[in-house]
Amino acid sequence: MKRTTLSLFAGTAALAAVTGFAVVSAPDTTGTDPAGSAALLPVERTGLTCPAPSDSDLAETTYTSFTPVTKGAESDGEAELTAAGTGTGKQDDKAVLKPEKPGTPVTGDVSGGDAPALIGTAEGRFAPGWTVQQTTEVAVGTGRGLLGVNCTQADTEFWFPGASTDPGRTDYVHLTNPDDSAAVVDIELYGADGAVKSTVGEGITVKPHASEAVLLSTLSDDAQSDLTVHVGVRSGRVGAAVQALHDKLGGDWLAASADPAGSLVLPGIPADAEDVRLVVFAPGDSDADVKVQLASPSGLITPAGHETVRVKGGMTTAVDLADVTRGEAGSLVLTPTDRSVPIVAAARVVRGKNSGQETAFIPATSPIDTRATAVDNRAKGTTLSVTAPKAAAEVKVTASAGSEGGTEATKTYTIKAGTTQDVEIPVPEGLKGSYALTVEPVSGGPVYAARALTATADGVSAFTVQTLPDDRGTVSVPTAEEDLSVLQE
Repeated sequence: MKRTTLSLFAGTAALAAVTGFAVVSAPDTTGTDPAGSAALLPVERTGLTCPAPSDSDLAETTYTSFTPVTKGAESDGEAELTAAGTGTGKQDDKAVLKPEKPGTPVTGDVSGGDAPALIGTAEGRFAPGWTVQQTTEVAVGTGRGLLGVNCTQADTEFWFPGASTDPGRTDYVHLTNPDDSAAVVDIELYGADGAVKSTVGEGITVKPHASEAVLLSTLSDDAQSDLTVHVGVRSGRVGAAVQALHDKLGGDWLAASADPAGSLVLPGIPADAEDVRLVVFAPGDSDADVKVQLASPSGLITPAGHETVRVKGGMTTAVDLADVTRGEAGSLVLTPTDRSVPIVAAARVVRGKNSGQETAFIPATSPIDTRATAVDNRAKGTTLSVTAPKAAAEVKVTASAGSEGGTEATKTYTIKAGTTQDVEIPVPEGLKGSYALTVEPVSGGPVYAARALTATADGVSAFTVQTLPDDRGTVSVPTAEEDLSVLQE
């Protein structure tokens, strides 16, 4: 085999590893540009993990699966979600959910507190941009309200600022191993004074095709209101998410923050947020001086009294921003005041009044490069927020056909620089069931997005927010050119 071909395959394998569980094949170079260019190809295999939804007997959980129609994708393939094991190392091969075709969502429901974690694989035409949402309604008790999370690709490192071991909070780290060999995981906690001493979180074994839920309060006797959880994988890979439940303020899933970076965006803070608490952590020893701004519908503004935040290296800093949105949609934009130091961040958001309050979490997320997808959208109670923090941008939003009927609809929006807009969603005509939303940048600066689901039941302002990172449905694969000179001495 020629050296150039070996290099191409090595590059393709590296890209597949970066996308977690996504796989592409070597491109057909016929008619492509000379070596050094790249082909944007649909991924051919995608894996997802979904945590066990709830231990409440009153939980009602809906799974929604959707794959956007992607140009260049294979004509065949399949996708399915199956139950993870509970420690035996064996997986139940019976499909919990099995999509029928790209472009149309499919849903499945489970009741009670015994629903397992799920492990899913999509191949061929179902792989590019495969998105699964897990939405749970809990009527009463700790963590009551609406809890939503996107099923995630397995990886080797996760940061979760915004966790807690405070009295009244019950937080679990859910770890799901989709692979054939065991994964070994370390869980580290960082509070206001730095690393929390604990050896219990070291060397946790997650068996093949199995899931483990680790109660944070068992890792340390020191109760702390604001923690950053670091999940590091010594061997193997896992999917990870934090379930944060409160005795009085409901609860939700805390998804991982975007990778540490000097500048971060937390999109989609609801207009009627009663309280917003920003939690920031700086990995490493360097302190970070962070400028805090709110991208509102009219432009960037600075919250009074919180123009900048000093985040000490290795320590978690929390800032109470109260009702920072003041009745308008908003997104938090964090930038360095001087020297750029990588940070991670998330916001805890509370809606409602008195005993009807509920909580959701918004982690920092990455911009949408090509396309992002949100599923389990309903005819009522769905809000899509789009933010263009640096420069004006044009985005195309497509609402799919409904899971039980309806016609796809598309609309294009212009988002002004430094603003957040709750856009008018193009609801599918004749909608029955739930639908998917895809957001695609058309032109301009980077865009970030989040989707909120809201409902009111028994006086509780139930809601959940999911950010929309790129769905990684395509990957750039370098092309190669034959060079016979490598065969010569």
